[in-house]
Amino acid sequence: MKNLVIVESPSKSKTIEKYLGNDYHVVSSKGHIRDLATSGKGGLGIDVEHDFQPNYKISTDKKDVVKELQKLAKDSDHVYLASDPDREGEAIAWHLASVLGLDMNEENRIVFHEITKQAVLEAMKHPQKIDQDLVRSQETRRMLDRIIGFRLSKLLQNKIQSKSAGRVQSVALRLIVERENEIRNFKKEEYWTLDANCRKDRTSFTAGLLKVDGKKAKLKNKEQTDAIIARCQDRPFIVTDVEKKVKKREPKMPFITSTLQQEASTKLGFGAKKTMQIAQKLYEGIDLGGRSEGLISYMRSDSTRLSPVFLKDAFHYIETIYGKEYKGRARQKNDENAQDAHEAIRPTNVMNTPESVKQYLTNDQYKLYHLIYSRTMASLMAPSKSDAVAVKIESDGCQFSANGSTMTFDGYLKVYGKYEQVKDDVLPPLEVGEELTKVTLEGKQHFTEPPLRYSEARLIKELEEKGIGRPSTYAMIIDTLQARGYATLEKSSEGSRTKVFVPSEQGELTDQKLQEFFSGIINVMYTANMESHLDEIASGERNNIEELQKFWDEFDPLVQNAYDNMEKKELERTGELCPECGSELVYRNGRYGKFISCINFPKCRYTKSEEEPQESDEICPNCGAKMVMKKGRYGSFLACSNYPQCKTIKSLKEKEKPQPTGEKCPQCGHDLVRRKSRYGTTFVGCSNYPKCRYIKKEPKAEKKPKVKKGESA
Repeated sequence: MKNLVIVESPSKSKTIEKYLGNDYHVVSSKGHIRDLATSGKGGLGIDVEHDFQPNYKISTDKKDVVKELQKLAKDSDHVYLASDPDREGEAIAWHLASVLGLDMNEENRIVFHEITKQAVLEAMKHPQKIDQDLVRSQETRRMLDRIIGFRLSKLLQNKIQSKSAGRVQSVALRLIVERENEIRNFKKEEYWTLDANCRKDRTSFTAGLLKVDGKKAKLKNKEQTDAIIARCQDRPFIVTDVEKKVKKREPKMPFITSTLQQEASTKLGFGAKKTMQIAQKLYEGIDLGGRSEGLISYMRSDSTRLSPVFLKDAFHYIETIYGKEYKGRARQKNDENAQDAHEAIRPTNVMNTPESVKQYLTNDQYKLYHLIYSRTMASLMAPSKSDAVAVKIESDGCQFSANGSTMTFDGYLKVYGKYEQVKDDVLPPLEVGEELTKVTLEGKQHFTEPPLRYSEARLIKELEEKGIGRPSTYAMIIDTLQARGYATLEKSSEGSRTKVFVPSEQGELTDQKLQEFFSGIINVMYTANMESHLDEIASGERNNIEELQKFWDEFDPLVQNAYDNMEKKELERTGELCPECGSELVYRNGRYGKFISCINFPKCRYTKSEEEPQESDEICPNCGAKMVMKKGRYGSFLACSNYPQCKTIKSLKEKEKPQPTGEKCPQCGHDLVRRKSRYGTTFVGCSNYPKCRYIKKEPKAEKKPKVKKGESA
């Protein structure tokens, strides 16, 4: 008979069992085991008329898991529930306790924020009761999402053939559509800047026009700019002020979930979903040569706090490796809704430097861990310092300004300089009253730019700042908007790696209808207030049933009105008949654009591309029919014209074979080959990939020396 510990993830269970020893058996629930049923009125799984009583059902794919857990719990001396340390994890613990028949008053809930031996053993010494307020908060959120999602999705499917709507998803779509409308309605305006290009000794610098006759300079056209140039022509340029000071640059706070997603997007090119998947693995545990250990603390957090134990180790490390002058201070800045029981996302052990664990990580894991480790250590280091100079130069009542700086102490940039580069801008020595003789004036025409579309990072920042959703949900929101065909991520400009959200025609129609009938609920303010109310339920300050009733009384009449008054969009007919069932074919909108399908969907699932397939000269090797060219989600391909009787397809992409280099891999002895990366660049790597991930670092080409004017090459 052993003590049973139930966690969420299978990979976590192996690591934790090693820490606890032979008296404990650690198993996984594999996430949630129950959810709201889809029975009852409206398929909500909620008895709205009896205090919103939920009807929970064991998920179909978890029935065998539950049976095994029930058997293990019955045969165990004690059961501990160690699901994740957040609202969702508390609900999972409550569902497990309910299904396994555990006493809700028993102290069997175990909470830890990092998967290290010390943290797990310490948590086992302090079991606690399941927090019922947290459970009620999660339950309320789930019911609100179910009511809004089910009822609005059914309405939109019926009226305009949109796939779904959601409490937070639809507000995120609103932001994207609003931004698109701002861009469409934007009218560019002309403006000019005027620079004084100055030179003293061998140093050139630029001073920009700041004021004209004591007022802020506003140049709207070439005529105004030429007038200032003419006014200053042949007039002296006198240095009127030189201000010198030491400028400090403070490090940024350690990561919370949203800032990690933003920084990983801008610095590493990772999507929010990819970032969270990698972070989950780093949290759950990595095999470090025979011992498994979680490398980072819990990655769903909105607190910038760091534990005293970690701070002590980190400050000692900074002093030892970099010196006392590099030691900074711990700073904390939390939103009023932050769950301060959590820490910031940090490495679990300062001695697990990125380089020391690199051999155990995939390339993407290493990149993300390096970013997290560097950001955490940098946040505890001293600010960088620069000698800053601000100079003002006047000519006939026109004031120009120039700024320069030279770094004197790198501070936190010693470890974070890879991600936050600072460039010196040197000014020559200047004195008040000095006249500059080598000055040329240059006017430049500009036009105001429309607001930027949302990239993943910008959308996450906007959602966080407006209090919409929670950081742990942002990746799912972004994924859902694309999966429903409401928005696509497209390159912002030619040659740019940044992708931005562009709403689809169906996405704009969905937003339009939701704003027409549900603007009081599908908006930023209402959604942000709802998040605050859920937090108040979690802290025991608000009654969850009263909150649900208040929402229902407002929401239900709006749905009834929409069913009565929202105009139904008829499916556009193609004029053809379905080859499988004889019904009409219609146009539909999907994730990858417009396509043709049977009007009798889902009973008949016949689909085809909107474009007519083009015949090719190739013959199907299986049935002898002609092959035709089609387009799919991954580009063009050849398919048998006898589809669906024959389902032969052939890729049109020719895979370039790796070219042998004649060298051997220094790690495993296999041949080294030259390959092409996903970005089109070539590199030399091991032919035994992915078992061996060796990549040869090739020397960079020498830069050609710059040739000055008047010199020969």
